[in-house]
Amino acid sequence: MGIRLGLFFAILTGSALVFAACPKPNGYRAVQVFPHVDYGNMLGLQPIPGEPAHAAVVTQDGVIYRVNLADANEPPSVFLDVRGRMIDDPATEEGLLGLAFAPDYVNSRRLYVYYTAGNPRRSVIARYTAGALADPASERRLLEIPQPYDNHNGGAMVFGPDGMLYIASGDGGSGGDPQRNAQNTNTLLGKVLRIDVRGDGYTIPADNPFASGGGRGEIWAYGLRNPWRITFDSLTGELWAGDVGQGEWEEVDRIIRGGNYGWNILEGYECYRAASCNAAGTFLPRASYSHEFGCSVTGGYVYRGAAMPELQGWYVYGDYCSGKVWAVNAATNEGAAIPLADTGLTISSFAVLGDGELYLVTFNNAIYRLERKP
Repeated sequence: MGIRLGLFFAILTGSALVFAACPKPNGYRAVQVFPHVDYGNMLGLQPIPGEPAHAAVVTQDGVIYRVNLADANEPPSVFLDVRGRMIDDPATEEGLLGLAFAPDYVNSRRLYVYYTAGNPRRSVIARYTAGALADPASERRLLEIPQPYDNHNGGAMVFGPDGMLYIASGDGGSGGDPQRNAQNTNTLLGKVLRIDVRGDGYTIPADNPFASGGGRGEIWAYGLRNPWRITFDSLTGELWAGDVGQGEWEEVDRIIRGGNYGWNILEGYECYRAASCNAAGTFLPRASYSHEFGCSVTGGYVYRGAAMPELQGWYVYGDYCSGKVWAVNAATNEGAAIPLADTGLTISSFAVLGDGELYLVTFNNAIYRLERKP
C-alpha cells in the first residue's frame, strides 16, 4: 500500500515500459474554440446524432442548449429545460449532471438525463423524446436514487457498445462515506450501474454481477466515491472513470464487471484514515495523484483521434481545480502518467466531437481543444 507518487510523476525511459509512441511531457496546450459557446456552469458537450454541425451543451443550471458549432451566426436554441424539476443551488453539487443520446436516437428520438430533484432529495434518471428539440412533456422517470446529502451525486451517463446504459452514482455525500454506501451492494450509491432501457421502462441485464442475487441487480461495479465522468474506449470497449477523492488522493479507474474499487477502505492506493487495512478483493487505480497537484479529478477519454498520433491509445484526464491534464497508456496497467498541459482552467468535462479530437469543457464559460504546442 505504499505511496506511488514517484511512479505517477516519473517519466520512464530506457525500460520495457517505454512504448514506440509516447506523448511529449508538457507538450500540449488548450486552445479556445467555438467562442459563441459561452454559457455558465457548462459540464457537457455532445454531438447530436444525425446532425453533424450541431451539439448539445449541458449546463448544471438545468438547461441543455442546441448550438451550431460550424456557424456562429445560427442562434442557439433551448434543447431541453429541466429547471422546474430539479434542485438549483449553486452552493451544492446538485443540478443537471448527465445526458446520453440513445444509440438509435436518429430513429427513436430518445435521450436520457440525470438531475437532482428535491422533496425528498433524490437523483432522477429520466427519458425524453425529441423532434428538433426535446419535448419536456415527454418525461418518463425510469429510476430515482435517494440522496442523503447534497454532494457526491456522480451523474455521468453513457451507452456502452452493448447498447446498455451505464450510470455513475456517487456515495451519497457528506465526507468519508459515513453510511458506508460504496461498499454496500444493497444500495445504488457509490456505484456504476448498468440497465437496459430499450423497452418502456428499464430491465436488469441478465449478465449483471448481482442479477441473480447478492446485491441490487442494477450494479455493475462498486466501491466508488464520486465517479465524475465515465467513458468507453471507442476501439476496445473498455470503460474508464475518474473517481474524485476525499482529502488526499484522486484516482483513475478501469471499470470492469463486478469490480470493487475500494472506497472507503482505500483512497487512491492508500488506506483511508488507517495505518493498515484489508484491501483484499479490491481493484487498485490505474493512476492516482495527490492534492499537491489538484483537488478533483475529471475523467476523460481514451484518445483515438488523428491529429496527435502519439496520443493514440492513451487515456487523457484532468483536474477541475488546477487545470492540469495528464495521460496514461490504456493498453497496460503499468507505466507512469505523463503530464500533458497545465491549463489553469476549471475543467468540468472532456468531450469528443465528430472530428475525433479532444475538447475541454470548462466552468470558465468556454470550450477548448487539446492541441500540441507549436
